[in-house]
Amino acid sequence: MPLPIEPSPLHTYFLFVSFIFGTVVGSFCNVCLCRWPAGQSVVKPRSRCPKCNKEIAWYDNIPLISWLALGAKCRYCKLPISWRYPAVEALSGFMFLAVYLRFGMTVASPVYMALGAALIVVTFQDLADWTIPNEITLPGIPVGLVLALVAMFLGKNWGLRVNDPVDALLGIALGGGILYLLDWITVVLLKKPGMGFGDVKLLAMLGAFIGWKGVLGTLMFASLMGSAVGLSMIGWFRWRGSGQPAPPADSGEDGEEITLQGHYLPFGPYLALGGLIFLFFGPEMIQMYLARLRGAGIEPMLLP
Repeated sequence: MPLPIEPSPLHTYFLFVSFIFGTVVGSFCNVCLCRWPAGQSVVKPRSRCPKCNKEIAWYDNIPLISWLALGAKCRYCKLPISWRYPAVEALSGFMFLAVYLRFGMTVASPVYMALGAALIVVTFQDLADWTIPNEITLPGIPVGLVLALVAMFLGKNWGLRVNDPVDALLGIALGGGILYLLDWITVVLLKKPGMGFGDVKLLAMLGAFIGWKGVLGTLMFASLMGSAVGLSMIGWFRWRGSGQPAPPADSGEDGEEITLQGHYLPFGPYLALGGLIFLFFGPEMIQMYLARLRGAGIEPMLLP
């Protein structure tokens, strides 16, 4: 549970700092989104306009403010700057603010702020080109495991959701294993395009941070949201008819095109959102559910 946060000038200050720092990290997330798919370094060279290649001055690179001040256009070539830049910055800012409000002045706050920023990158990149960056998932798996190991020795005062490396290991194994199995069944037995190995690594990473129960909760939330959106898209295209434009497509092993018209959607954003829902509310939701069962005279069968 987070430490209690009392209204105070210091609390207000940390709210402000959390949001501002989040927008700065969001600006870096935009750099990652631009450069990782192209195989470029996120360290250098300095930020440039992707259209005219002019170097961006520091005063034109202030999160949110510069985009508004420039009228959403490059100072030099006057071509539009994508809405994605301020959207990622604002979303990251609110993410950091929400983490601070939820976890307070604990070690968990910066950890989950970083995890939230990583999931924002995952979401936007998967929506853009159907890929999930290995630069996030592969390092994220051991980082989550190491944090659980350290938290085991330092106690629960850290505020982390997982304080046992065994729980983290089970989360990694279950998260990676269950999606790998589903993907194998989809591709080999059903002869349909699978979800992709990026989703497998993403859920394994989430398992390292939120444990095996978090993996199950994440899958439940992600499946519900994905089903709702997918059914809505099916209904929309059937109502509008065929021939509507689609986002970037990929092909499955049988050559079938993966498009919205084909009723295929990137699953990474739903896994990311499902993981965040469990991170913020999952354990409390489980306890509430178990309490209701016991109140009804039902003793739940649940592993510790």
